[in-house]
Amino acid sequence: MFKAFAAVVCLAVTAPAWAQMSPVGLWKSVDDKTGEPKSEIRITEQGGELSGRIEKLLRPGADPAARCTACTDERKDQPMVGLEIIRGARKAEGKEVWEGGRILDPESGKTYNLRLTPAEGGSKLDVRGSVGPFGRTQTWSRVQ
Repeated sequence: MFKAFAAVVCLAVTAPAWAQMSPVGLWKSVDDKTGEPKSEIRITEQGGELSGRIEKLLRPGADPAARCTACTDERKDQPMVGLEIIRGARKAEGKEVWEGGRILDPESGKTYNLRLTPAEGGSKLDVRGSVGPFGRTQTWSRVQ
């Protein structure tokens, strides 16, 4: 009986840590050039697929009414706040990695292959955008 109780307590204590090893949540991105906070992105999951939207612009002087003028698809001229920049990533079987989706750079209008990897116990998220073997990785910080 004690072993069963201990197992339940152990699961209850570690379950929040499991939940944190997911990209789902609110993240702060940083500007590659300045290292300053750029935006907050909310990543959600529906039907096993992740999507992410810009929830808030963080740069000083950022225009809250800014639009994605560089976008070339249906997101063209859509407001930056609320803009879906992550689409279609799915969890890789047996790994703590989400891939197969696309990420949009709203400043250039370009989209890239996406790979999301939680790090540091889920407090950080390595976000890799690539075209073929070429790409770059940003590290986002969890807000919540």
